[in-house]
Amino acid sequence: MGKVYRTHILVCAGTGCVASGSLKVRDKMISEIERHGLKDEVMVASTGCNGFCAAGPITIVHPEGIFYKRLNVDDVPFFIEELLIKGRTVKKHLFTEEQRNEQIPIMNDIGFFKNQVLVVLKNRALIDPDVIDEYIGRDGYLPTSKALLEMTPDQIVEEVLTSGLRGRGGAGFSTGMKWKFCKEAKGEVKYILCNADEGDPGAFMDRSVLESDPHAVLEGMIIGGKAIGAHKGYIYVRAEYPLAIQRLNTAIGQARDYGLLGENIFGSGFDFDIELYYGAGAFVCGEETALMQSIEGKRGMPRPRPPFPAHKGLWAKPTVLNNVETFANIPQIIMRGGAWFASLGTETSKGTKVFALTGDVTNIGLIEVPMGITLRQIVYDIGGGIKNDKGLKAIQIGGPSGGCLPASIIDTPVDYESIVKTGAIVGSGGMVVMDEGNCMVDIAKFFLGFTAEESCGKCTPCRVGTAILLEKLTDISEGRGKDGDIEILETVGRNIISSSLCGLGQTAPNPILTTIRYFRDEYEAHIYDKKCPAKRCKALITFAIDPEKCTGCTLCKRNCPQQCISGEKKMPHTIDQSLCIRCSLCYDSCKFDAITVA
Repeated sequence: MGKVYRTHILVCAGTGCVASGSLKVRDKMISEIERHGLKDEVMVASTGCNGFCAAGPITIVHPEGIFYKRLNVDDVPFFIEELLIKGRTVKKHLFTEEQRNEQIPIMNDIGFFKNQVLVVLKNRALIDPDVIDEYIGRDGYLPTSKALLEMTPDQIVEEVLTSGLRGRGGAGFSTGMKWKFCKEAKGEVKYILCNADEGDPGAFMDRSVLESDPHAVLEGMIIGGKAIGAHKGYIYVRAEYPLAIQRLNTAIGQARDYGLLGENIFGSGFDFDIELYYGAGAFVCGEETALMQSIEGKRGMPRPRPPFPAHKGLWAKPTVLNNVETFANIPQIIMRGGAWFASLGTETSKGTKVFALTGDVTNIGLIEVPMGITLRQIVYDIGGGIKNDKGLKAIQIGGPSGGCLPASIIDTPVDYESIVKTGAIVGSGGMVVMDEGNCMVDIAKFFLGFTAEESCGKCTPCRVGTAILLEKLTDISEGRGKDGDIEILETVGRNIISSSLCGLGQTAPNPILTTIRYFRDEYEAHIYDKKCPAKRCKALITFAIDPEKCTGCTLCKRNCPQQCISGEKKMPHTIDQSLCIRCSLCYDSCKFDAITVA
């Protein structure tokens, strides 16, 4: 039996918290506990991503499950003394002022956490991802033993079909059907691939799962290998994820040491191993055929389909490719049954979905919710509403392949069919919340600029079409828009969708088409009035100084890089518009609200 401690202090070691200094906080806690002679009573350990990224570094104290936020190294001595020596709740680092005054903030009582349903993230903030025994202690690899020792490939596929699991990488195709097609394909050699080439702006779902619970992904791949008859798997992970790569390598090594990867797993006669392949950051390699080309050592460019990868994929062999979240669902489906998974979500969109909730929302982080939850519930019940009491303007869902949905349809359920009707897609799980200060023309230009840059150039509609769209959006945002431009954007966008070779081009115009659909008045203001209603497009705004409010403090003058502000001290200043580059430094530095934007 393992050692029993009276207190467990779990420190988040996901990328966000590590970047905020959580590992230094952990090490300082250990040294303080040793200094007080408590190392036999208190254990300090690292966990994977807690999810509540905006509150990091995060510490959870068990057995109570008390949530503490934003600890830094200098806070640790006081924290340890208050918590462990005096036995007090450390109010300074509790979640909210109300909880400091009224109640102890148990993690699962906080709105951000209590409105979630965890399947993929079931081990969130509970295990050290570098310790395989902790994963096993949470029923890890029991699903693998069940699949390898008690189930046939047909039974595994049938369970996944019953679950209704659809690929979480964006397309939403039935996982069970994909596995069934590959299982039935002819060929002695087959492959199973995990797409961890997450590249959407504002998305960090796959990275967090790999960093926090890598064995869940390995286990899903092993089970998938048994189902389709594959004995080799690849995880295609982008090289910009060093912590995820480190933890994957550790997990693979531990699994091999325990006989969970390699030959004759569990004495079942089934052999399976996994290799990492590092992607160089090309967004197009998230497309399955481009990813396979990259693994083969070729330039990552999509190829026409059919033949589909289930029949002719990696090295022309039958291949299944799913993303990180899809594989992480598999162990729970095998362990608890497809019918259990199907009981979550909606009739056509089963289970849960992991989202990276970012932008102008109060609570930024990684969330998992049942399919069918509304956008309103995500933004307000989990996200805590909009920062600084501003109004909600739009929600970008689906990344650069998705669309911008207005506040007027915030009660839309988040499931595949409902989101497609809005003109967007669920995508892999990026969700960017935008307040009323955002310009939707500028947002569309940002996302289109990303996809135009990431186009591989193989097919003309995407290569040329996205460049045309970007040029037109640039003209509009810089005051050169003219009558008919909106119609050109719509026509070219629809042509790109209908004629592009792969998903990158087929979805690239979505941000433009949805912003025109829901925010057409902003495009018209840019084109006809030469104004940016949100006052974000530099070419269409003017900074001026209100003489009634200006005190002549000279702060704006000293901060102006163009030296275009003139005036005597303690007298109202003026801006020379011919020199102003609209950098907004004067606006940002003024303490008297004297700078106006028009």
